[in-house]
Amino acid sequence: MADPSSYRPKPGEIPDSPGVYRFRDEHRRVIYVGKAKSLRQRLANYFQDLAGLHPRTRSMVTTAASVEWTVVSTEVEALQLEYSWIKEYDPRFNVKYRDDKSYPYLAVTMNEEYPRVQVMRGHKKKGVRYFGPYAHAWAIRDTVDLLLRVFPVRTCSAGVFKNAARTGRPCLLGYIGKCSAPCVDRVSAEDHRELADEFCDFMTGRTNTYIRRLEKQMAEAADDMEYERAARLRDDIGALKKAMEKNAVVLADATDADLIAVAEDELEAAVQIFHVRGGRVRGQRGWVTDKVEEITTGALVEHALQQLYGEETGDAVPKEVLVPALPDPVEPVQEWLAGRRGSGVSLRIPQRGDKKALMETVQRNAQQALVLHKTKRASDLTTRSRALEEIADALDLDSAPLRIECYDISHLQGDDVVASMVVFEDGLARKSEYRRFQIKGFAGQDDVRSMHEVITRRFRRYLAEKEKTGEWTDGDNAETPEIDRNGEIVGTGLTEDDGRPKKFAYPPQLVVVDGGAPQVAAARRAMDELGIDDIAVCGLAKRLEEVWLPGDDDPVILPRTSEGLYLLQRVRDEAHRFAITYQRTKRSKRFRSSPLDDVPGLGDTRKQALLKHFGSLKKLRSATIDQICEVPGIGRKTAETIAVALARSAPAAPAVNTATGEIMEEEPGTMGSSGEPVTTGAPDERRGQET
Repeated sequence: MADPSSYRPKPGEIPDSPGVYRFRDEHRRVIYVGKAKSLRQRLANYFQDLAGLHPRTRSMVTTAASVEWTVVSTEVEALQLEYSWIKEYDPRFNVKYRDDKSYPYLAVTMNEEYPRVQVMRGHKKKGVRYFGPYAHAWAIRDTVDLLLRVFPVRTCSAGVFKNAARTGRPCLLGYIGKCSAPCVDRVSAEDHRELADEFCDFMTGRTNTYIRRLEKQMAEAADDMEYERAARLRDDIGALKKAMEKNAVVLADATDADLIAVAEDELEAAVQIFHVRGGRVRGQRGWVTDKVEEITTGALVEHALQQLYGEETGDAVPKEVLVPALPDPVEPVQEWLAGRRGSGVSLRIPQRGDKKALMETVQRNAQQALVLHKTKRASDLTTRSRALEEIADALDLDSAPLRIECYDISHLQGDDVVASMVVFEDGLARKSEYRRFQIKGFAGQDDVRSMHEVITRRFRRYLAEKEKTGEWTDGDNAETPEIDRNGEIVGTGLTEDDGRPKKFAYPPQLVVVDGGAPQVAAARRAMDELGIDDIAVCGLAKRLEEVWLPGDDDPVILPRTSEGLYLLQRVRDEAHRFAITYQRTKRSKRFRSSPLDDVPGLGDTRKQALLKHFGSLKKLRSATIDQICEVPGIGRKTAETIAVALARSAPAAPAVNTATGEIMEEEPGTMGSSGEPVTTGAPDERRGQET
């Protein structure tokens, strides 16, 4: 525990201007990021008598070992820089909303020649229009199924689309009228894109236009005695109205707004967001956070706004955002939102009418979410704490291992030897810090030697990072990042020189290796050679789930009902899964290798062009240099290099069918993606037990 006075800046050293500050621990890891209108006044609050600080603030300043800051011009720039640093460093003492699920969106891929309607999760992609989020994926599929009657937009994957185009036969949806079948040229690309635009217009709330148009067409068809067409239009109108009924009207005048409500207690806070588009609730989501700092409701709202709109631009930021409390000050946040949208945004508290009534509904959802979260988490948090305490007691550690790293080696009979590193913090997987290694020091199968190499490489990087100073110097010499007119950071020193985030700067309290005494001894020896003696090491053997410690002749036996053993097993199994996945990926790439892979500068596009032109690798191998030059994008020098590479890899003799005596020819349709024939069956040399 550090004394804040040991790193307190000197009087007058802190500038009296807007800026963003970072507290770092003894390992130089950023543990808190904050912004201030006046850095001098804000930071002074952290260095008062510890007894006067909030318990969580007191815990933060005693964990920290240094503080640094960056001066900016305006509070809007400070808001943007704070958001960027929180996203970059993931500080443990900042408010971080944990999304309670990965919400599905209805997405229309307008960036493709033939836009596709599909369900998407995760990060949003450029050129794709999103609607939602929805609570369940089946709700999206039900809506899409109804709308495809009127807007028969493509929903198939790229593989299905290409196969239909190749065979000239559309899929089932094309036959039943729920796809316009652009794959077989039933509609042009322009007409299909117009259908996709109409689909998007309907989803954004412009529904009455299409209803009135279809009703007019239905009346005209009835007048012309085209009763079958009129019946189809009647069914289309029914499908649209049914889709509209799934989202009841909650606000008049086709309002576009987001409503944010917060439910909190002393320890945690839950946030609920209703997305209203065209007066209808189009999506809902919820977040939960630990209140690891003393924070007001307005500050919680500000953090929610940062997470909600930090990556959004344009219409994704609505004209109106309704909140239970305003950030203090509100002007920079409102200006930042307007910059993200490109036009004015109203940020206010609803006072009366339908909007206040809907806000009360959102507030009830937030309260229920907080109660449900506490019910689920109570036993889980207690269990994880007990597991860490049991591990500390069993391994005779000074404190509970809040950060655990586990390593595993995987190979296939000595080929494609790889290793994995997984990280658990507070008993939970931290997948953003997983790492994988290729064994480079030797060839062949030697798990003990491989473990020594991996541990050496990992902690050599840790020592190198430990010797580095911070990205910017403290005080008046602090470097100010370049920020554009929208508050976006153009250039910073937040990462390594090559742009990648730092990987190994933070040490674990416990290293777990998958294996017994030999693997544990190798890991301990690697750390001793580097002079690291403050990190505990143990191994978990699969056979009897024994825990091995360095230098001990007998293992530590944890009870089968032990929560500590269960946590170690989960850590070990996750490392094994991660290593196996990487090893299989490398193996599949090796099996799909082609002689064309050895040609310098020959990418996948030109490889596919060569194979498409000649039909098979065998015909390409027998082609002349002039014939190879006929392929678009292939020059004479490249053609000569290709010819040499194929000549070197020519098979010694053709394959022969021993039953008939026939020579086995390569079929054009049996090539893999890299150009080699696909082999069915598993030859003996490809079999083996993965480790």
